Order: sequence, then C-alpha cells, then structure tokens
Amino acid sequence: MKIDDAAARLEALGNRTRLQIYRALVRAGHAGMPVGRLQDKLKIPASTLSHHIKTLVSVGLVSQSRESTTLICRANFDAMRGLLDFMVSECCAEEAGCSDTQSAA
Repeated sequence: MKIDDAAARLEALGNRTRLQIYRALVRAGHAGMPVGRLQDKLKIPASTLSHHIKTLVSVGLVSQSRESTTLICRANFDAMRGLLDFMVSECCAEEAGCSDTQSAA
C-alpha cells in the first residue's frame, strides 16, 4: 500500500462519525447493512450519513450495492487488512535482531 492511500484511509477513519459507521459495518460482516438500518442504529440524519458514507467509499473502505430498492453498505475487508498490514509492516524494523519486517513504502 502506498503511504498516500494509507493516509487518506486513516484520515477518513479519524472522524468519530465515520469510525462509528465503519465499525458497525465491520460488525455486520460480509452481508453488510442496509443504509436505513445503519441510520436507525447510529441515530444519524440521512444527509449526514450519506456524506460520511461517500467519504468512506471514496477511500475504498466501504462499498455499496443496490438490492432491489435497498442500498447495502459493506466494509471492504481487504482494504482494512491492507491498512492494518501497512501499519505493522515495519514494526521493530530498526530493532537489532528483528527479522520479520518488510518495507511499506
């Protein structure tokens, strides 16, 4: 993962509301959650929810699909794993004797 992509994803998750949305979608699993249920669950106005979901979609952390008249949001688990891998990929890289590292850039 490129550092600019990681920074954009971390910036998106740095907002309290977006982090709540993302955590709810992660908990929902691969099936995702309809936007209406997400709104009810988090008590967020529709326009605010839409704005925050758009940001999460734009950085690749969330995807949306339409099933009949229902809009389903899903966490992108590959993007989440990529971000987490990026964060830990250089753990202890400068520590003597550490051999399990790789460059993230």
